[in-house]
Amino acid sequence: MLEEVFRDEWGRVLASLVGFLGDFDRAEEATQEAFAIAAQRWPTTGVPDKPVAWLVTTARNRAIDRFRRERALADKLHLLPVPEAIVDEFDDTLIKDERLELIFTCCHPALPLEGQVALTLRTLGGLATGEIARAFLVPEETMKRRLTRAKAKIKATGIPFAVPEARLLPERIDAVLAVIYLIYNEGYRGRVDLEAEAIRLGRVLAALMPEEAEVHGVLALMMIHHARRRARFSGEDLVLLDDQDRSLWDVSQIAAGRAVLDRAMALGGRGAYVVQAAIASLQARERIDWPQVAELYQRLAGLTGSPVVELNRAVAVAQAGDPGAALRAVDRLDLDGYLYFHSTRGELLRRLGRDAEARAAYRRALDLATSTPERRFLTHRLEQL
Repeated sequence: MLEEVFRDEWGRVLASLVGFLGDFDRAEEATQEAFAIAAQRWPTTGVPDKPVAWLVTTARNRAIDRFRRERALADKLHLLPVPEAIVDEFDDTLIKDERLELIFTCCHPALPLEGQVALTLRTLGGLATGEIARAFLVPEETMKRRLTRAKAKIKATGIPFAVPEARLLPERIDAVLAVIYLIYNEGYRGRVDLEAEAIRLGRVLAALMPEEAEVHGVLALMMIHHARRRARFSGEDLVLLDDQDRSLWDVSQIAAGRAVLDRAMALGGRGAYVVQAAIASLQARERIDWPQVAELYQRLAGLTGSPVVELNRAVAVAQAGDPGAALRAVDRLDLDGYLYFHSTRGELLRRLGRDAEARAAYRRALDLATSTPERRFLTHRLEQL
């Protein structure tokens, strides 16, 4: 139960403490102390009726105790927006949910993207520094420095702990969604724990911003993709959509994702994440309407101007029965350093019977591959040729 509360509520407790103290490090120390006390007491006394309020109140009291121990209470207390003592009345109505403020602080454009990602996972997700480092394949010391630099920049530049004003909100929401979806994509390449974490963050954001269509769009997109996770790999082998065992798909999660997509559409969502979720929904049907998928990719290309989207549209054109037209579209793209550009060219050339060119394309893709499943898949393709 404590682990469940930790996963679900770490971000809310920490957000409350950051808003209360105005300091990430002190807030994290107090939150950790509160959970440590809970781990000692709750197995004996039971979980309180209002565990979040208990944790927030305990953490705030621990923070004040720390100020006293440092003999700085007289200087610091006037900065705290609460009385000197906090009564142990665990009333949820008194505990403001400040996770939205924390999300926008962590994803502030003044921070480098790698810092935004690391800080979001650490503060909202409660992941340990070592876990984040392993997920992104960097040494723990490197990740520790990223987190330290991000926190220091927030303090030095006065990045506000606040939801942006209305005129800035659209662009700032885009930045937040980009961070969450980046986390998801890192998991999609094989680290399933990050996929689940991104979806959890998406649910938090959707609960905090229920009228934002693109928030629901990105959540729907992640949920529908995640529903196919068990079929995407066979051991260490990558399995393409056409070859996946659909009995392994989580049909209830696909349905739930489509319900979230319906909510996004009802809110008038026509943005990039909503369109991508609509594509994912089509691709999760028993019979895929590839011409419609290609049409949606065309719409998405108009929204994003992304050559990667054009590459995906070409794949849909090929699946609809015209690999020649797809190859001509691919060859117009400037994506030489992109793994999937070359693997897609290899597949199209293979379908057209141009095996020597296909082998060259697959070899180039193999040079760019970094994950074991990708390398195994491309090696297998070359062996088939």
